[in-house]
Amino acid sequence: MLDRTLCNICCFSEARHASALTPLRSTLAFLLALGFAGCAKSPSANTLGDAARPMRVHLYTVAEEIAHRHIQAVGSLYALEESTLSAQVEARVSQVLADEGDSVREGQPLIVLDPQELQFEVDRQRGIVQQVRAQLGIGPGDPLPTDPKKIASVQRAEADLFDAERKYGRAKEMFSEKLISQQQLDEAASRDQSTKAAYNVALQEVDRLKALLVSSDAAEKLAEKKLNDATIRSPFPGSVKTRNVHPGEYLRLQSPVMVVVRTDKLRARLAVPERWAGWVKDGAMVDLQVEAFPGESFHGRVSRINPSVAQDSRTFEAEALLENVNGKLKPGFFVQASIPSEKQEKTIFLPYGAVNYRYGVYKVFLLNGNHVSERQIRPAGQTEDERGRRFEVAEGLKPGDRVAVAVSGDLRDGATVQEEREAPNSTPAK
Repeated sequence: MLDRTLCNICCFSEARHASALTPLRSTLAFLLALGFAGCAKSPSANTLGDAARPMRVHLYTVAEEIAHRHIQAVGSLYALEESTLSAQVEARVSQVLADEGDSVREGQPLIVLDPQELQFEVDRQRGIVQQVRAQLGIGPGDPLPTDPKKIASVQRAEADLFDAERKYGRAKEMFSEKLISQQQLDEAASRDQSTKAAYNVALQEVDRLKALLVSSDAAEKLAEKKLNDATIRSPFPGSVKTRNVHPGEYLRLQSPVMVVVRTDKLRARLAVPERWAGWVKDGAMVDLQVEAFPGESFHGRVSRINPSVAQDSRTFEAEALLENVNGKLKPGFFVQASIPSEKQEKTIFLPYGAVNYRYGVYKVFLLNGNHVSERQIRPAGQTEDERGRRFEVAEGLKPGDRVAVAVSGDLRDGATVQEEREAPNSTPAK
């Protein structure tokens, strides 16, 4: 329009002042004439997307699909077991055999305490046991005697009792015949009573020694256990998380020395929205992804479901167990989980490339005759299956709508389009 106005001005000026041109004005007129000639030769350019040059597009007809719902949850990985090892005896640290990050086997020694005093206690208790067994007349591996009359001390007391009873019987006969005095009879009776008491004491001593042997055996085993506890071992296969002691330190009872975690299996504790409470089942398979290994999936199985819902987050916890034999996953990883469910819903999906995203707004272009109009939508999420990467649409579209996707370039509201019959482009719109 500006070019045409300039051309008109040039023509009008040339006609009005043709008879009165000065040399300067002649030059000006010559320049204006050149501009007029240029205006006359410039063609009008057509814009891409107007009636003369429609944009080529692919069309996608919106239809409802039956979607098998997957429960989306987030959470963290935890070690299957985490144990804080502590000292069971008081002693000085002699050796530290593992450090933070080391992989350990079940039963592997980790800390060794000075065993000298503990060995002395074991030797003392063993001596007491041997002494009691000798008093009972049994060997190191013999069981406790069941018949106390077979014990030498009891047999001796029994023999003394037998002798005293016989002598007392003869003394009574001789006293009746007046062959001995009353004093001699009383002495025989007193010896008989004394030997009876000694026999009962011998039986009681056997019972006491048997009880002492049981106690001494237990004390010996306890001393041996404490000696074994001087070597602190890993309770399961795993890794050392923290180490709290150094050689030379004197440890008191229950002093923490190391934290060992079991990582050949891990627990994934997931926060599941409460609306999925009826759809999470024990034993369900779980697909897990972590940021450390993008694009790689790990698999677990639901093992526990918390029966209560947290009021602040309106979620409940589901725990899944997963194998971690190669040790790629680590406790503390943030995980995103997908849990398949039996829930089915009708929904609308669009190819990923059919959706445009600008400044926080998702929009598509709907076909209206041979033009397109811009429509804002609200996606419910993204999915990727055998049909490729797609958006699930929650609001903004209905079945039967036809969505246009430009073959090349960008669509604009109101653009004229022409369908190109090929499969819809699934690449992201720029």
